[in-house]
Amino acid sequence: MLMSCGRNQRYSSRRELLARAGYGLGAAALAALCGGTASAEEAKRPFPNFAPNARRVIFLFQSGGPSHLDLFDHKPELKSRFDQDIPPSVFGGQRVTGMVAQQSRFPIVPTRYNFRQHGQSGMWFSDLLPHTAKVADDICLIRSMHTEAINHDPAITFLQTGSQLPGRPCMGAWIDYGLGTENENLPAFVVLNSLPANGMPDQGLLSRLWGAGFLPSRHQGVQFRSGADPVLHLSNPAGLSREQRRTQLDALAALNRRAYERAGDPEIETRIAQYEMAFRMQASVPELVDTSKEPDHVYKLYGEAARQPGSFAANCLLARRLAERNVRFIQLYHRGWDHHGGLTEKLPALARDTDQASAGLLLDLKQRGMLRDTLVIWGGEFGRTVYGQGAIKPDSYGRDHHGRVFSLWMAGGGVKPGYVHGASDDFGFNVAQDGVHVHDLQATILHLLGIDHTKLTYRFQGRQFRLTDVHGSVVQSIVA
Repeated sequence: MLMSCGRNQRYSSRRELLARAGYGLGAAALAALCGGTASAEEAKRPFPNFAPNARRVIFLFQSGGPSHLDLFDHKPELKSRFDQDIPPSVFGGQRVTGMVAQQSRFPIVPTRYNFRQHGQSGMWFSDLLPHTAKVADDICLIRSMHTEAINHDPAITFLQTGSQLPGRPCMGAWIDYGLGTENENLPAFVVLNSLPANGMPDQGLLSRLWGAGFLPSRHQGVQFRSGADPVLHLSNPAGLSREQRRTQLDALAALNRRAYERAGDPEIETRIAQYEMAFRMQASVPELVDTSKEPDHVYKLYGEAARQPGSFAANCLLARRLAERNVRFIQLYHRGWDHHGGLTEKLPALARDTDQASAGLLLDLKQRGMLRDTLVIWGGEFGRTVYGQGAIKPDSYGRDHHGRVFSLWMAGGGVKPGYVHGASDDFGFNVAQDGVHVHDLQATILHLLGIDHTKLTYRFQGRQFRLTDVHGSVVQSIVA
């Protein structure tokens, strides 16, 4: 039966009428991207909820699980316990991965690396991190992180999205949804992937880690690659001028608007907005990624590897350039930290990749007056076990995944500098003081951006979802 509804619009079924009515809110929500006004939903969204400390985030994510015991968590008493079994009272009901499930014992392996205190704060760092040690007084080191996952994919997914199951929006998408962009010529959320210098990336990274999940697709991260074409399919083909591209986009937008009038699907308007963003990026991205005019003293900060496109150092420099242009969330991945064996050969190479560049990024931001409102985070999805995996020697060992306690550092953006939060037990195995759950970390990051994590929600399939799921508390003691 035909039905009519307003302005003589005719619908062939009740289903179509209800669908068109439901699309209205989504269309209004996207109007701002297409030159219109903000939707009622966006106008009511109370973000930021209070004055933010940080305007942007750079997350230096070390995929694979860096060993806290070999980098950040000084346990000198373990030197006398080499090859002793970890006490049952410490081990407790710890789950183990399939990699060590058949081991007959779990022998303690102390780190082979020396630790020293640095800065006025007296913060302990491994000798593998000499450059990071120099900025100790700018760092807030959390030694009591803990997670619920034991394997890489669920652990990375949990830290990035707040859920071990795929399908949820990632942190960058949530922040873009809540705060929007400060630069209409670049995405609010950019992803940079780095290849370790030793060429062994270990765990793969799936694009859903920077996906929008059930949020509107415009909030997903845009991946920048090294090379002549940093964003795939962005450049015009040979023989097509910018003016011709503009004419094509205008014609395409007209067709898409007609399609929207028929279907009412808000993703059609998202498509229009994404085409427009891509057109603007054709002008903004080449200038952004061209670091040839950076002075030599900047390269000295990050290290010579910053001249090699795709390296962690080069991506740290690019992250600073993105931050200068007010990109809201910059996710920089570095892989290769999954050291089940050969840790003493692999870990120093990974530390060399990241140490100077990470410290250089802090120094560069600081000298430009940007560190105070840029939150920098360094860490992985979990740590490594105190017990060894496979054959062990004092100077040759591997470590399994460990989520019961691990370390992560933050700097700038309103966190306390030169401060150590929390502690692990004498074995670096369990939280001993002031534990920080993954949802607590996420709540704190949002808090520093001026967002109450309990209010940043999105209704999907009949439920209000949020990054921190149903719990999580701001770690007030690390807020300056």
